[in-house]
Amino acid sequence: MEYISQIAFLLVLAVAGYFLAKRIGSIKKNINLGKEVDRSDNKGQRWKNTLLIAFGQKKMFKKFIPAILHLMIYVGFLVINLEVLEFIIDGIAGTHRIFAPILGDAYTVAINIFEFLAVAVLVSCVAFLLRRNVLNVKRLRTLSGWPKLDGNLILVIEIILMFAILTMNATDQLLQGKDSHYLQTGSFFFSSFLTPLFEGMSVDALRFTERFAWWFHIIGILAFAVYVTYSKHLHIFMAFPNTYFARLTPNGKMNNMDEVTTEVKSMLGMDAGDPPAEVARLGAKDATDLTWVNLMNSYACTECGRCTAECPANITGKKLSPRKIMMDTRDRIDEIGKNIKAGKEAEEGSSLFSDDYISAEELNACTSCNACVEACPININPLDIILQGRRYMAMEESSSPQSWNAMFQNVETSFAPWKFPPTDRFKWADKLNEEQK
Repeated sequence: MEYISQIAFLLVLAVAGYFLAKRIGSIKKNINLGKEVDRSDNKGQRWKNTLLIAFGQKKMFKKFIPAILHLMIYVGFLVINLEVLEFIIDGIAGTHRIFAPILGDAYTVAINIFEFLAVAVLVSCVAFLLRRNVLNVKRLRTLSGWPKLDGNLILVIEIILMFAILTMNATDQLLQGKDSHYLQTGSFFFSSFLTPLFEGMSVDALRFTERFAWWFHIIGILAFAVYVTYSKHLHIFMAFPNTYFARLTPNGKMNNMDEVTTEVKSMLGMDAGDPPAEVARLGAKDATDLTWVNLMNSYACTECGRCTAECPANITGKKLSPRKIMMDTRDRIDEIGKNIKAGKEAEEGSSLFSDDYISAEELNACTSCNACVEACPININPLDIILQGRRYMAMEESSSPQSWNAMFQNVETSFAPWKFPPTDRFKWADKLNEEQK
């Protein structure tokens, strides 16, 4: 009978591990459906970006108050989860606070730090709930349906988990000296404010409450880990590889198409190198035509809306929303992954660049200004996806707006956007010289 708790814990751990590994494997397969691109260069700069932007949250501090609140949750998540290691060892070994005898007084200090961060997380989550649902923050107010529920749900879960930690510690303090299983660890500052709520309870009731809070917290943490992989909060983990593999070239520089560059060089008699392999299509029609970095961007998206809030097209009433571009890309690659798993054609259903996902109106509204790229706190690049979709429209479908097609034709025939021959290009200067004489 004494091993029932340990067996139950191992079963919970195994079930959570199975579902977590399965979902991670699915996401990895979906990302690998993207086209290959080399991001193995400049490792030093990439690690620097990861430390400053992902770990240091450098770009978050453009807006100080939400940055501080987010930092509290972020640090709390990293540090408090160190205690999960003790939970797991205790659960497997049947012990209680196994690190307490090893660390001595330092253990009490550590738990007090954990409790301070738990309270900071709790306060920050309440503040974010108010921002999302009470304050008039447009980029958060425009969310609806599952994305809005997801954002609220995760905050409520975190609040409940933090209360579980404080409840566990409060009842633990009351059990010290009454039950030999509970080691003397000293007083915990924040949870001691909750002890009056439990002082009239019997030892059995205290033990039940402490054990319930312990199990609730560890099961909640494991369930949270699985849930996060289906949520926008996957950015908790994805922000780090996403920042590492982000583009290092200046934001304003657009990537040339190797297929087109090679063809142009050949026409001009320049050394074009080895001819490229057969090109399936120019630009991108569906999610699988994007690079694996684009697909990773979509899974890393926080849905915070900073990109859309800065987008000049969106601000002036256009349909384009860079946040929606990333969400649609993730939804479509998920759909393709499910098609493959079900034995269907990968591209069955509407393609990414269609009215069901990203419409031509949205693509054509983009000014290519890079405001969305600059605004993103983890260096996601919606513009790259937009450009690849527009290239397909222009070069494969010839479905660009008529004014664009006229400009393309002028560039092709006259080497300028305007319809006059190159020989007449400097007539305006000649005319100006004549007027000045």
